[in-house]
Amino acid sequence: MRFTLNKLSKKITLGLSLGLIALSAQAAYPDRPIRIITPFAPGTGPDTNAREVAAELQKNLGVSVIIDNKPGASGAIGNAAAAQAKPDGYTLLIGSTSTLSIQPHLYSTKTYDIEKDFVPVSLLGVMNTGLIASPQVAVEDVQDLIKKLKENPGQFNVATMGIGSYSHLSGEWFGFDSETKPVFIPYSTTNPFSDLMAGQVDFLFDALPAAAGGIKTGKLKLLAITGDERHPSFPDVPTFKEVGLEDYSPFGWQGLLAPAGTPPEALKVLGEAMQKVNDNKELAERWEKTYIGKLVGSTPEEFKAFISEDSGKWQKVIKRANIKLD
Repeated sequence: MRFTLNKLSKKITLGLSLGLIALSAQAAYPDRPIRIITPFAPGTGPDTNAREVAAELQKNLGVSVIIDNKPGASGAIGNAAAAQAKPDGYTLLIGSTSTLSIQPHLYSTKTYDIEKDFVPVSLLGVMNTGLIASPQVAVEDVQDLIKKLKENPGQFNVATMGIGSYSHLSGEWFGFDSETKPVFIPYSTTNPFSDLMAGQVDFLFDALPAAAGGIKTGKLKLLAITGDERHPSFPDVPTFKEVGLEDYSPFGWQGLLAPAGTPPEALKVLGEAMQKVNDNKELAERWEKTYIGKLVGSTPEEFKAFISEDSGKWQKVIKRANIKLD
């Protein structure tokens, strides 16, 4: 009996030791570099934002955080790569309005499922969208524009970043809510801002990072902005709600996600690190001034609900505009 008990005692000790080793291994996350897939080209605004997040996460997690750019197909290439990655907490995804709320509704064939293949970690930030005009356009305000569009259809044109782009769909949304029919000019491979400043195109609907400098120097006009309140950078510019378009609410946003099946322990660590990012006052001030937006942290549950609601809004716009890219 004594021999048996000794053997049992050794087995228990060995089992406890292995359990402690396993717990220690789990507690060590992260212990190697983390890769964040971004479905954007290097040097673009969303890519810059993603690199800011990576730099902050690197400080908070104590390991290298590397950006892996995988642009193309309206975000589908990057999304698919993240969905197929090993769910171990070392491959993450930066999602955005264009790649998660809009892209799934533009294509009939998909190699991933937004709801099933990803788990939200945290929303990062939200950027206001504006109605940006050439200074040469003879329009006083949004109501004046709507009146002239109704009286003279086709009088003005609207530049977009291409069919199905955020700027295009924001314009379609405006057309539906204002009961007008803007004429869209797609700029699929070139930037429309120089033409907008020169008066070769009249308007553009877009998030404001690229336009903020031109607006402040008078090279562009900002007629209205999304949001419940006026933005402190443009206190004289009304919100769309103020001019009567209560339901017009396109916003640019970005957030962090992980492949489905990522261990809860890793998600907890990532969530805490993202909360520190969102609590960074210096970064918050830079977002407000540079991107005309704000940092908005969230729980995974809040972020999931946010994506679902935002996706539903864009789905209605895309369906009404009858747009499919495949």
